[in-house]
Amino acid sequence: MRRDSIFYKLFQQSPTLLFQLLATPPTNADAYRFESVAVKEPKFEIDGVFLPPENQDTGVIYFCEVQFQKDEQLYERVFAESSLYFYRNHTKFSDWQAVIIYPSRNFEQSKIHPHRSLLNGEQVHRIYLDELGNIRQLPIWVALMVLTTVEESQAPEEARYLLSKTRQEVTEPASRAIIEMIITIMVYKFEQLSRIEVESMLGITLKETRVYREIKEEGREEGREEGREEATINLIIRLLTKRFGELSEEMHATITDLPLPSLEDLSEALLDFSSLADLQTWLDRK
Repeated sequence: MRRDSIFYKLFQQSPTLLFQLLATPPTNADAYRFESVAVKEPKFEIDGVFLPPENQDTGVIYFCEVQFQKDEQLYERVFAESSLYFYRNHTKFSDWQAVIIYPSRNFEQSKIHPHRSLLNGEQVHRIYLDELGNIRQLPIWVALMVLTTVEESQAPEEARYLLSKTRQEVTEPASRAIIEMIITIMVYKFEQLSRIEVESMLGITLKETRVYREIKEEGREEGREEGREEATINLIIRLLTKRFGELSEEMHATITDLPLPSLEDLSEALLDFSSLADLQTWLDRK
């Protein structure tokens, strides 16, 4: 499961998420931005850095590491990168802190004694997702982080709960971003399933997903120029041709003769097709 990209997206969508994990977040947490930065001579690539706002006095820079595999030199690397970056940019920041996020304590490196001063002080925060509590009692963005660690047998039920909670408590556009993140997490967790199968498992209709919205938006853009029905036909033909090759004249004619409601149904159904035979079966039922 590619959790690095998931957490990167989570932090991009909600930079304040990191500070929900800390007992003493900065007072201006809402103003922080999340970036990836490089440290030269030697060059380190630090994937997760939370930078304080530039238009205020020097603040605290937070380095974040999400670690879902055991790395016996993690602390050596993180502390070296963080210290070097702070050294190179010390005039910009008043202090630095590091946040290490683990699924559980089992993934922490074994040799921690050399780093006891940092690990036992206030500068380094170790977060163990399995110790944050019941996923249903957590803030929604924190719950998404915990969802990445839930066993496959429990994940669908918890994901459906989070979807329901999102629909009830979160307004657009945040709710749309959360729904996409839940689907993304589950697609990574169930890599043997297609996105469509995951959506079916979660009880999500295609109308709630980015793929469907993009198709409808493209149809609307073309519709302003050519007319809604003609634009929808052109879009469907183009999508089918791209996936399965040239359509027969009979199929092309049948699609062209469909009324607009059926065309809209087809624009959704075609995402489930795996061959032209599926298309023919669908057309035969119309």
